[in-house]
Amino acid sequence: MPHIPSATVSRLVTYLRILTELRERGVERTASDDLARDAHVSAFQVRKDLAYFGRFGTRGAGYVVETLQDELRRILGLDRPWNAAIVGMGRLGGALADYPNMDAYGFSLRAAFDSDPAKVGSAVGGLTVQPMSDLAETAKRESLDIALLTVPAEAAQTATEALAAAGVRGILNFAPVVLDAPSGVHVESADFLAGLTRVSYYLHANLAEHDGASVAG
Repeated sequence: MPHIPSATVSRLVTYLRILTELRERGVERTASDDLARDAHVSAFQVRKDLAYFGRFGTRGAGYVVETLQDELRRILGLDRPWNAAIVGMGRLGGALADYPNMDAYGFSLRAAFDSDPAKVGSAVGGLTVQPMSDLAETAKRESLDIALLTVPAEAAQTATEALAAAGVRGILNFAPVVLDAPSGVHVESADFLAGLTRVSYYLHANLAEHDGASVAG
């Protein structure tokens, strides 16, 4: 398989969400123009993204919604279950434990961990918070694939190394720090402050453009 740009993978997730909504409404067929409109990209981009993985539509007839949805689930690895754990049971960890739609995408939340003795033993989202010392044993018993890392920045690297040593190969990192992950461990960052900063940049740029146009006028 050729190298797939991360932006393409992100768009596949968007296409899958659109197709899921179409299927729920009973729509049987769609076209690249329709997917492009709903995803806010060009039809050429839709076709290019899908072409990395094969041919899924018919010229003039578009895509069968159910078939393309199933294919995207397969491509994204959502046609099998993934066992997940939360590491760091603060406010964000607790909110993620109560998130209602993980199972619908095949993510099964199996464990929760924290290094704070005051939190160990408490029940959150149907899980009993365990100490970090239980990580290796629990990861093996529950066949943990993914960790949602919600610890403070200063604890994130140590937690990453512990997860890697325990055999966890995927980490969704919510800590505002760049992690040094061992080979074979994939880390995705979910930094909402970085997202807010990008929004700030575009708002600032738009305001500057507007102010410049007003002065010129």
